[in-house]
Amino acid sequence: QVQVVESGGGLVQAGGSLRLSCAASGSISSTDIKAWYRQAPGKQRELVASITNSGRTNYADSVKGRFTISRDNVNNTVSLQMNSLKPEDTAVYYCNAWRGSIAYWGRGTQVIVSS
Repeated sequence: QVQVVESGGGLVQAGGSLRLSCAASGSISSTDIKAWYRQAPGKQRELVASITNSGRTNYADSVKGRFTISRDNVNNTVSLQMNSLKPEDTAVYYCNAWRGSIAYWGRGTQVIVSS
């Protein structure tokens, strides 16, 4: 059974930090995990950060310089380090994996940034 599970969300004050983790299990591995997305209330889901198999990263303009995506192949996880958090970062954060033409999503982890 394929599973993608996010963790690490919570409540933090503006300026603080959180580290999200995405774990893969079943027939997918960390190299199949491609990106973090987020969805704020009343808004569409948006791409936050992505990472290729070679480790090349890409970020939304709104998080550049504050967020870092990284892959740990030993532990089969992809993490999102979030620093200098702002209230507008408040959202449910989702991990996205691909295996062939099939996309896998976790249930998300809630991040709330208070002002």
